[in-house]
Amino acid sequence: MSEAAAIDSAAEAAESPLTPESWGKLGMWVFLAADAMSFGGLIVGYALLRHASSNWPKPSNVLGINLTAFMTLLLIISSVTMVLSLSAIQNGDKKSFKKFLLLTICGGLLFLGCQAYEWTHLITERLPEAGISFSTHLFATTFFVLTGFHGMHVTGGVIYNSCVLAACLRGRYGPKHVEIAGLYWHFVDLVWILIFTFVYLI
Repeated sequence: MSEAAAIDSAAEAAESPLTPESWGKLGMWVFLAADAMSFGGLIVGYALLRHASSNWPKPSNVLGINLTAFMTLLLIISSVTMVLSLSAIQNGDKKSFKKFLLLTICGGLLFLGCQAYEWTHLITERLPEAGISFSTHLFATTFFVLTGFHGMHVTGGVIYNSCVLAACLRGRYGPKHVEIAGLYWHFVDLVWILIFTFVYLI
Protein backbone atom coordinates (compact mmCIF):
# COMPACT_ATOMS: atom_id res chain seq x y z
CA MET A 1 0.00 0.00 0.00
CA SER A 2 2.71 2.42 1.00
CA GLU A 3 4.75 1.54 -2.12
CA ALA A 4 1.75 2.12 -4.40
CA ALA A 5 1.04 5.42 -2.70
CA ALA A 6 4.66 6.47 -3.19
CA ILE A 7 4.48 5.63 -6.91
CA ASP A 8 1.21 7.56 -7.30
CA SER A 9 2.67 10.51 -5.45
CA ALA A 10 5.78 10.55 -7.64
CA ALA A 11 3.67 10.35 -10.81
CA GLU A 12 1.47 13.25 -9.69
CA ALA A 13 4.49 15.36 -8.82
CA ALA A 14 6.04 14.74 -12.24
CA GLU A 15 2.84 15.54 -14.11
CA SER A 16 1.92 18.69 -12.22
CA PRO A 17 3.05 21.96 -13.85
CA LEU A 18 3.37 23.55 -10.42
CA THR A 19 6.20 21.51 -8.95
CA PRO A 20 9.00 23.61 -7.44
CA GLU A 21 11.25 22.43 -10.30
CA SER A 22 8.93 24.01 -12.89
CA TRP A 23 8.30 27.33 -11.17
CA GLY A 24 11.06 29.03 -13.11
CA LYS A 25 9.64 27.84 -16.43
CA LEU A 26 6.11 28.83 -15.41
CA GLY A 27 7.35 32.27 -14.38
CA MET A 28 9.04 32.70 -17.74
CA TRP A 29 5.85 31.71 -19.60
CA VAL A 30 3.86 34.26 -17.59
CA PHE A 31 6.45 36.93 -18.35
CA LEU A 32 6.45 36.06 -22.05
CA ALA A 33 2.65 36.18 -22.18
CA ALA A 34 2.71 39.69 -20.73
CA ASP A 35 5.53 40.70 -23.04
CA ALA A 36 3.68 39.31 -26.05
CA MET A 37 0.81 41.66 -25.22
CA SER A 38 3.25 44.59 -25.12
CA PHE A 39 4.63 43.74 -28.55
CA GLY A 40 1.12 43.00 -29.84
CA GLY A 41 -0.06 46.43 -28.72
CA LEU A 42 2.86 48.13 -30.44
CA ILE A 43 2.40 46.21 -33.68
CA VAL A 44 -1.36 46.86 -33.73
CA GLY A 45 -0.71 50.55 -33.04
CA TYR A 46 1.79 50.62 -35.88
CA ALA A 47 -0.73 48.98 -38.23
CA LEU A 48 -3.51 51.43 -37.29
CA LEU A 49 -1.31 54.50 -37.74
CA ARG A 50 -0.03 53.19 -41.05
CA HIS A 51 -3.53 52.45 -42.28
CA ALA A 52 -4.72 55.95 -41.33
CA SER A 53 -1.75 57.72 -42.87
CA SER A 54 -1.98 59.09 -46.39
CA ASN A 55 1.76 59.60 -46.91
CA TRP A 56 3.29 56.47 -45.38
CA PRO A 57 6.45 55.65 -47.40
CA LYS A 58 7.05 52.28 -48.96
CA PRO A 59 9.39 50.54 -46.45
CA SER A 60 11.71 49.12 -49.10
CA ASN A 61 12.36 52.66 -50.38
CA VAL A 62 13.68 53.80 -47.00
CA LEU A 63 14.82 50.75 -45.04
CA GLY A 64 17.71 48.43 -45.84
CA ILE A 65 15.98 45.13 -46.55
CA ASN A 66 19.16 43.18 -47.34
CA LEU A 67 20.85 44.11 -44.06
CA THR A 68 17.71 43.34 -42.08
CA ALA A 69 17.30 39.99 -43.84
CA PHE A 70 20.85 39.18 -42.72
CA MET A 71 19.97 40.25 -39.16
CA THR A 72 16.92 37.96 -39.27
CA LEU A 73 19.09 35.07 -40.43
CA LEU A 74 21.47 35.78 -37.55
CA LEU A 75 18.69 35.44 -35.00
CA ILE A 76 17.36 32.26 -36.60
CA ILE A 77 20.83 30.71 -36.49
CA SER A 78 21.24 31.83 -32.88
CA SER A 79 18.01 29.99 -32.03
CA VAL A 80 19.52 26.84 -33.53
CA THR A 81 22.72 27.22 -31.49
CA MET A 82 20.57 27.83 -28.39
CA VAL A 83 18.84 24.49 -28.97
CA LEU A 84 22.22 22.80 -29.49
CA SER A 85 23.57 24.30 -26.27
CA LEU A 86 20.61 22.91 -24.32
CA SER A 87 21.06 19.50 -25.89
CA ALA A 88 24.77 19.57 -25.03
CA ILE A 89 24.29 20.41 -21.36
CA GLN A 90 21.52 17.81 -21.06
CA ASN A 91 24.05 15.25 -22.33
CA GLY A 92 26.74 16.48 -19.96
CA ASP A 93 28.89 17.87 -22.79
CA LYS A 94 30.10 21.11 -21.23
CA LYS A 95 32.56 21.91 -24.00
CA SER A 96 29.86 21.87 -26.69
CA PHE A 97 27.46 23.68 -24.37
CA LYS A 98 29.97 26.49 -23.88
CA LYS A 99 30.68 26.69 -27.63
CA PHE A 100 27.05 26.82 -28.72
CA LEU A 101 25.91 29.25 -26.03
CA LEU A 102 28.84 31.52 -26.84
CA LEU A 103 27.79 31.40 -30.52
CA THR A 104 24.26 32.36 -29.44
CA ILE A 105 25.60 35.31 -27.47
CA CYS A 106 27.82 36.37 -30.39
CA GLY A 107 24.81 36.16 -32.72
CA GLY A 108 22.92 38.54 -30.44
CA LEU A 109 25.85 40.94 -30.22
CA LEU A 110 26.29 40.93 -34.00
CA PHE A 111 22.57 41.61 -34.42
CA LEU A 112 22.83 44.62 -32.10
CA GLY A 113 25.87 45.88 -33.98
CA CYS A 114 23.97 45.68 -37.27
CA GLN A 115 21.01 47.46 -35.70
CA ALA A 116 23.25 50.27 -34.44
CA TYR A 117 24.67 50.63 -37.95
CA GLU A 118 21.17 50.62 -39.46
CA TRP A 119 19.91 53.29 -37.08
CA THR A 120 22.95 55.49 -37.69
CA HIS A 121 22.58 55.14 -41.46
CA LEU A 122 18.87 55.94 -41.30
CA ILE A 123 19.23 58.95 -39.01
CA THR A 124 22.15 60.53 -40.85
CA GLU A 125 21.33 59.64 -44.46
CA ARG A 126 18.20 57.78 -45.51
CA LEU A 127 15.53 59.63 -43.50
CA PRO A 128 16.83 63.16 -44.34
CA GLU A 129 17.04 62.16 -48.02
CA ALA A 130 13.42 60.98 -47.90
CA GLY A 131 12.31 64.14 -46.07
CA ILE A 132 11.26 62.16 -42.97
CA SER A 133 11.88 63.32 -39.41
CA PHE A 134 10.74 62.26 -35.94
CA SER A 135 8.67 65.40 -35.45
CA THR A 136 6.82 65.32 -38.75
CA HIS A 137 6.32 61.68 -39.63
CA LEU A 138 4.90 58.79 -37.61
CA PHE A 139 6.78 56.33 -39.81
CA ALA A 140 10.06 57.26 -38.13
CA THR A 141 8.58 57.38 -34.64
CA THR A 142 6.86 53.99 -34.80
CA PHE A 143 9.84 52.37 -36.52
CA PHE A 144 12.32 53.39 -33.84
CA VAL A 145 9.93 52.58 -30.98
CA LEU A 146 9.26 49.07 -32.30
CA THR A 147 12.80 48.15 -33.28
CA GLY A 148 14.22 49.89 -30.22
CA PHE A 149 11.91 47.97 -27.87
CA HIS A 150 12.96 44.74 -29.54
CA GLY A 151 16.63 45.75 -29.40
CA MET A 152 16.29 46.20 -25.63
CA HIS A 153 15.00 42.63 -25.43
CA VAL A 154 17.95 41.33 -27.47
CA THR A 155 20.30 43.22 -25.15
CA GLY A 156 18.56 41.65 -22.16
CA GLY A 157 18.84 38.23 -23.79
CA VAL A 158 22.58 38.62 -24.39
CA ILE A 159 23.12 39.61 -20.75
CA TYR A 160 20.82 36.82 -19.54
CA ASN A 161 22.56 34.16 -21.63
CA SER A 162 25.97 35.41 -20.49
CA CYS A 163 24.93 35.10 -16.85
CA VAL A 164 23.51 31.61 -17.47
CA LEU A 165 26.73 30.55 -19.20
CA ALA A 166 28.87 31.82 -16.32
CA ALA A 167 26.63 30.18 -13.70
CA CYS A 168 26.60 26.84 -15.57
CA LEU A 169 30.37 26.79 -15.93
CA ARG A 170 30.63 27.34 -12.15
CA GLY A 171 28.20 24.49 -11.55
CA ARG A 172 25.47 26.68 -10.06
CA TYR A 173 22.99 26.29 -12.94
CA GLY A 174 21.90 23.23 -14.88
CA PRO A 175 19.86 22.23 -17.95
CA LYS A 176 16.57 23.62 -16.61
CA HIS A 177 18.06 27.11 -16.37
CA VAL A 178 19.36 26.88 -19.94
CA GLU A 179 15.91 25.73 -21.06
CA ILE A 180 14.27 28.75 -19.41
CA ALA A 181 16.80 31.10 -21.02
CA GLY A 182 16.09 29.38 -24.33
CA LEU A 183 12.37 30.14 -24.01
CA TYR A 184 13.17 33.84 -23.74
CA TRP A 185 15.62 33.77 -26.63
CA HIS A 186 13.25 31.94 -28.96
CA PHE A 187 10.51 34.42 -28.08
CA VAL A 188 12.77 37.36 -28.95
CA ASP A 189 13.62 35.70 -32.28
CA LEU A 190 9.97 35.02 -33.08
CA VAL A 191 8.95 38.60 -32.35
CA TRP A 192 11.68 39.88 -34.66
CA ILE A 193 10.37 37.76 -37.52
CA LEU A 194 6.96 39.41 -37.02
CA ILE A 195 8.51 42.89 -36.93
CA PHE A 196 10.59 42.14 -40.02
CA THR A 197 7.48 40.97 -41.86
CA PHE A 198 5.13 43.80 -40.86
CA VAL A 199 7.56 46.74 -40.78
CA TYR A 200 10.09 45.91 -43.48
CA LEU A 201 8.37 43.67 -46.01
CA ILE A 202 4.68 44.57 -46.12
